[in-house]
Amino acid sequence: MTIEVLAVDDSRTMRDMISLALSSEGFEVHVAEDGEHGLEVLNDIAPDVIITDINMPRLDGFGFIDALRSRDDYRTIPILVLTTESSDELKTRARDAGATGWIVKPFAQDKLVRALRMVSG
Repeated sequence: MTIEVLAVDDSRTMRDMISLALSSEGFEVHVAEDGEHGLEVLNDIAPDVIITDINMPRLDGFGFIDALRSRDDYRTIPILVLTTESSDELKTRARDAGATGWIVKPFAQDKLVRALRMVSG
């Protein structure tokens, strides 16, 4: 079974890195450039897991997670936060909002793949 992923990050380089890393491992990857765009993309796909950055324009990661968790069809989809932030306060805030896990950039491909397989399985 192919795992479908939505990756939301305002950095084109990071979106490209995530796409390349996951596509080479057999994932189907969709990307969005911020939380607003992520919500738009979700109108056309049904991902198994979502990756989001925190610091983004228009709608940041916390707002994106809140918007997802307020919708019945996205209450249980795993959400991994992939960000340069590492403070316990932000991790707690993300967890309280409904994030499943937290990975600090730069990411190791094998750890990201393992985390995605674990939470989507």
